[in-house]
Amino acid sequence: METTEDFAVAATSSITLDPGFDPTTDYFSYNYDDELCDKTSIVHFGAIFTPVLFSFVVILSLFGNIMVIIILTKYENLKSLINAFILNLAVSDLFFTAGLPFWMYYHMYGWTLGESACKIVTFIFNVGFYSSGILLILMTAQRYVAVMNPLSDIVSPKGLYSVLVSLAIWVVSVLVSCPALIFTKVLDQSHCVYVNSYWSLWGIYQQNILFVVTSVVFLFCYSQIMCRLLRPAAQRRKSKTLKLIFILMFVFFLGWGPYNIIIFLQSLYFWPQPYADSEALAQSCEISKQLDYGMYISRLFAFSHCCLNPVFYVFVGVKFKNHLKRMLKSWGHNNSSVRRSRQSRNTITSITSGDEFSL
Repeated sequence: METTEDFAVAATSSITLDPGFDPTTDYFSYNYDDELCDKTSIVHFGAIFTPVLFSFVVILSLFGNIMVIIILTKYENLKSLINAFILNLAVSDLFFTAGLPFWMYYHMYGWTLGESACKIVTFIFNVGFYSSGILLILMTAQRYVAVMNPLSDIVSPKGLYSVLVSLAIWVVSVLVSCPALIFTKVLDQSHCVYVNSYWSLWGIYQQNILFVVTSVVFLFCYSQIMCRLLRPAAQRRKSKTLKLIFILMFVFFLGWGPYNIIIFLQSLYFWPQPYADSEALAQSCEISKQLDYGMYISRLFAFSHCCLNPVFYVFVGVKFKNHLKRMLKSWGHNNSSVRRSRQSRNTITSITSGDEFSL
């Protein structure tokens, strides 16, 4: 399920798997022997650390992405390609966010919601994860074309083209996520896992490939954009754009780089392990513990993208800032109008509020 296979099950030889759930990697934390590799403290750390911090991510993501959808539907033309991308990114992040409360519950209590819920939640979570990645690639490419060839026909197509592109994104995301819907199960009535290590590796390497492709697109497109912007003229505007590009790339690689490195290293434990003595097993256990701690921390940075996307891809723009101010001002006037209306009824006086909604 690209998401959940790190609770204990029996594996080959004397190796068992122990808790360390990750909702997008399905990696196994191998515990060669409970006495040699006791990960109780790690499990407790994750059960406290993950729900608390992910709660903030969920709240910020819901607020930011819902605001983006409201602004787009209220003030923008949804037929334009860039607006279609932004709308789909907000919906994608909400899909991703919808899975986080279930994984927080899983961290604390194990999976007690049944196999159908295991499959559906993992599938929805993965659809949000992959569609978000695909959208970031396409939005970066669109920015590249807009800067390098602003007169191109694909800079701002509208209508049916935008609908078809959006549909293609979701079809690909659903197809890539289908293994999570088919090949997950509930083990021992408390573990939502892939049916075997093959599909666990499939989930991990899919994420690694998506990260590599996104990294290549980011580095190529934004480096070309920066070279173009460094040419003379309009230095103030270019300075702001360059700062935004640096921030985008820094946040992307800081969030997804360590996370992908760690899940790749953890995937090595899925492959057949050679026989090792107790000393080697103890050393391997210490490495596994360090990876588990690293996973908890790096995953928080990576999964925070669902609440950061609205900031970096929407609200940094002057147009959307103005839309947001306009909407908040409208809401403030509405509340003021309601209060005045109540006061007028209490004092039996009348007021006109024809200007309440003038902006």
